[in-house]
Amino acid sequence: MKNIIWPSVKLTLIMIVIFSGLYPLLIAGIAKLAPGGGDGITVEKNGKVVGFENIAQKFTLDKYFWPRPSAVGYNAMGSGGSNKSPYNTDYLKSTKALLDTFLKHNPEIKKEDVPSEMITASGSGLDPDITVAGAEIQVPRIAKARNINIDLLRILIRNNTEKPWLGIFGIERVNVLKLNIALDSLKK
Repeated sequence: MKNIIWPSVKLTLIMIVIFSGLYPLLIAGIAKLAPGGGDGITVEKNGKVVGFENIAQKFTLDKYFWPRPSAVGYNAMGSGGSNKSPYNTDYLKSTKALLDTFLKHNPEIKKEDVPSEMITASGSGLDPDITVAGAEIQVPRIAKARNINIDLLRILIRNNTEKPWLGIFGIERVNVLKLNIALDSLKK
């Protein structure tokens, strides 16, 4: 019995040291080499930190581009999706409510033209990016709210569009926080 228990205890202690001490230190060390030093990449406006590049923020005013809805209320402490089936009645009700709100604020848009990302949350609930189509569909609302030329807004979107990584991984996307900061800096 002693020949079985003692090796098990030693192996357990070794694994505790590796996975509770050494492995977290290794990962923290690697994170320090990443952009932002493992603390996240901050976004600044006029020298003041206004958010993080990879965490969505809620914008609801008509004069701003809106991000994807969040299943966690844009709370970075609780990242996660809703985990509801597309046939779940609560999910369908909330999606319909989001669509109705979007159409109310964008009356010139037809229901079938609304990109799905504008009424459904991402898997993390904190996706900071929308597609170019998600940004473009909001242009008439923002142009009207700010009394800005539509073509100027389209140029702004184009200038803030991030290309796929290495040209093939992912899709073209727009970071909503950065786009709204650029929007605020526009001269009429």
